[in-house]
Amino acid sequence: MPIPGPNETLLYNGTIDCAKKTIAREGIRGLYKGMAAPLCGVAPIFAISFYGFGLGKQLVRQSDNQELTPLQLFYAGAFSGIFTTVIMAPGERIKCLLQIQQGDAKPKYSGPIDCAKQLYREGGIRSIYKGTCATLLRDVPASGMYFMTYELLKKWMSTEDGKVGIIQTIVAGGFAGIANWIVGMPPDVLKSRLQSAPENMYKRGIRDVCVCLLKEEGPKALYKGCVPVMLRAFPANAACFLGFEVAMNFLNWAMPNM
Repeated sequence: MPIPGPNETLLYNGTIDCAKKTIAREGIRGLYKGMAAPLCGVAPIFAISFYGFGLGKQLVRQSDNQELTPLQLFYAGAFSGIFTTVIMAPGERIKCLLQIQQGDAKPKYSGPIDCAKQLYREGGIRSIYKGTCATLLRDVPASGMYFMTYELLKKWMSTEDGKVGIIQTIVAGGFAGIANWIVGMPPDVLKSRLQSAPENMYKRGIRDVCVCLLKEEGPKALYKGCVPVMLRAFPANAACFLGFEVAMNFLNWAMPNM
């Protein structure tokens, strides 16, 4: 949410107030404003994320039969965050700009494509990728916590023969999503402020964003919007890991020699 000016008040008082006002002003579709850009990247992002995690495990594993430690799992997961940033950064930038238009009568951007075109005209490819370093600061540690939490919970809940059921996968995936956002929320707030700010507002990038936010709003602002994020994190990531495990089981059955 953009910072109000000197003579302005906060547009929303909280999660429920935001939902009510958004639906009243723009209808149900308003809740999904700016989602086209990240949705286009969901499939490749998760594919690259899981591929990056698999590659990361190969890099940290010293022998084929070695059982990875929690720290090694974290490093492997963090490695995957580098891969996803390449796709995530532009989509996140476009999403932030579309969402702060606040349903204006004359919005600057008519949609994701128009937003990307205008950004390119204004500042070239650097404008589209504004906030990439901030996205890395979010995705690298958050991805490490994400995959480490999932693998550890899955191992803890597995049976004696190493099998994991659907319920265990859902629980492990859901809590992995929560762990991901506990770590990723503060840099995500800073990233969103940076990506939605006017040009040259924060000349030193995310450092200026952090200093201004802590000075004007205090440390609690780093977890602003935490409630809706956590409400989404459990079911979304439970479904993600369940889909991944189902897909892997199917591929192992259909192509056992690969």
